Amino acid sequence: MATRKTAAKSTSKPNVSADELKTYYREMLLIRRFEEKAGQLYGMGLIGGFCHLYIGQEAVVVGLEAAAEDGDKRVTSYRDHGHMLACGMDPKGVMAELTGREGGYSKGKGGSMHMFSKEKHFYGGHGIVGAQVPIGAGLAFSDMYKGNDRVTFAYFGDGAANQGQVAETYNMAELWDLPVIFVIENNQYAMGTSTARASKSPNLWKRGEAYGIQGEEVDGMDVLAVKAAGEKAVAHCRAGKGPYILEVKTYRYRGHSMSDPAKYRTREEVQEMREKRDAIEHVRQLLLQGDHATEDDLKAIDKEIKEIVNESAEFSKESPEPALEELWTDIYADAAPQNA
Repeated sequence: MATRKTAAKSTSKPNVSADELKTYYREMLLIRRFEEKAGQLYGMGLIGGFCHLYIGQEAVVVGLEAAAEDGDKRVTSYRDHGHMLACGMDPKGVMAELTGREGGYSKGKGGSMHMFSKEKHFYGGHGIVGAQVPIGAGLAFSDMYKGNDRVTFAYFGDGAANQGQVAETYNMAELWDLPVIFVIENNQYAMGTSTARASKSPNLWKRGEAYGIQGEEVDGMDVLAVKAAGEKAVAHCRAGKGPYILEVKTYRYRGHSMSDPAKYRTREEVQEMREKRDAIEHVRQLLLQGDHATEDDLKAIDKEIKEIVNESAEFSKESPEPALEELWTDIYADAAPQNA
């Protein structure tokens, strides 16, 4: 089979309405305020274990969810709260799971890295680096087998891109023309190691060339650019042309997890990204400069979001801890009946 032509860096942006812009602003702001609150609860000892915040990367998942349709699937890594909120999962259920309460999506037994929603087709955050990638291919294989025209978004980071199972999955996905979009959320640092030190090939999306997979690099700090690239990738997959790779260049403002002081980079570097490249501020300026919203309009949105987040935090505190009997539930699926 001939190698398919790969794409260049994505620069196109879709035309969107004022209402769409406001929706993206609201969704990104919800993720940021939610993550800020989660960081506070972690500092208070109400969230235990690991807590990986998505602050700075909001445009990636909001842009791609804008390109998705009902029934499309998503699976991601441990930096997953933003993905849950962007696909419509209830902030109360997400926060309650973070605090290990009964009202959480996994009844308080899964925590940050093990939440799922069958209703929203969210197949979890996964703690094993890169393990979600072959799972994403499996989800796409199921859809291809059923012929239901669905697409799967398999998210992973720049560090996970070096995992062997990612290369193996690329090969299988291309062989079988699976409708899966491999989303590399390149936030520049794999835990505490920059991509420049960890990867000899800086263009991670180009690794698909060896398998004939199309792909492109996208500005992950621009929600409109991400949406445009997402729509292109989705159309490619729905047309039966096989997988697609999106390397979305983004940046996380916090450390790898709440326990990471991020001393491997300077404060000036982070501050420059906040001041010059912030994805939420970019949309805010588009709304103001285009006379699509006033300062008061945006303040009202911010107030609404803060109320939603505060309610989720209160719900997570008031929800009871799971009963001891829950230790023995949800361990195995019901056994299929056997013929005598």
